[in-house]
Amino acid sequence: MLYFGSLGEAEEVFKALSAPMRLRIMELINENENMSMNDLAETLQLTNSAISMHVSKLETAGLVSVQTTSGKRGIMKVVRPRHERLVVDLIGQSGKSSRNCYTDEIAVGHYTDIEVHPTCGLSTSGNLIGDLDNPKVFSYPERFKADILWIGHGHVTYNFPNRLRPGQVLKEIQISFEICSECPEFNDDYPSDIYFDINGRSLGKWISPGDFGNRRGMLSPNWWPDGLNQYGLLKTIIINNAGTFMDGTHRLSSTNIDDLGIDYNSDIFFTFSVPEDTANCGGLTLFGESFGDYSQNIQVKLYYEETK
Repeated sequence: MLYFGSLGEAEEVFKALSAPMRLRIMELINENENMSMNDLAETLQLTNSAISMHVSKLETAGLVSVQTTSGKRGIMKVVRPRHERLVVDLIGQSGKSSRNCYTDEIAVGHYTDIEVHPTCGLSTSGNLIGDLDNPKVFSYPERFKADILWIGHGHVTYNFPNRLRPGQVLKEIQISFEICSECPEFNDDYPSDIYFDINGRSLGKWISPGDFGNRRGMLSPNWWPDGLNQYGLLKTIIINNAGTFMDGTHRLSSTNIDDLGIDYNSDIFFTFSVPEDTANCGGLTLFGESFGDYSQNIQVKLYYEETK
């Protein structure tokens, strides 16, 4: 999901979608996720340069990704949608200063606390770290370079940067990540209850539908085995004065931004957990920028207002 808290934040997306031809491109690649630049040019009867221009604008707006892969006629560039849903808060918050924001990305291996139970593992973009299903590898120094992490049950905690300064009041937190369940090998129908909390305060639960492996992840390295985790869903948790939401529409809990009590002195510890005794104990997989379908790490945005 691509979420914007105001019309102004979504301006670049509106510009990218203002051309009927680019709307048609989005329709085509949502109908067929394996369409190449050449396929689009042929279908729309456009030159390759014209298609490249349109796709570039969509890519800049964060709506598509372009993956180079081998085809029957040599190297081809496949265009795929990056999001299943676009959400824009039409009411938003008035005033430019009300949407001041600090943004950070945290690699999946930069956890500060972890409890691991098999099946489990870590990998960089170049190689597996240690042995599969060995919890000891999660303490190896190489874990800081990890770009994918999976556990059967347990928890993973990250310490998010708090860049707030005196006089700045936190109004909203957005946390974005690519995630799925963790099944031995893979299973697209493998629900898992994944819980979230900040500083020990529960934000609610989301049920991951499965551990997806029916195709290779768009960013999966060539050496990555087909039988391991391939891709997840891009999810965004939003905590504001109305509560906690997944993807802007699904309410996870009534926990609101004031309940967290975060100011410029506070730590921000965010935890993913799958308890062993939950109804759907299906583990979790976190994807970094070199695995899965989305070229990003865990992204956190802190929106704040300046007090007078």
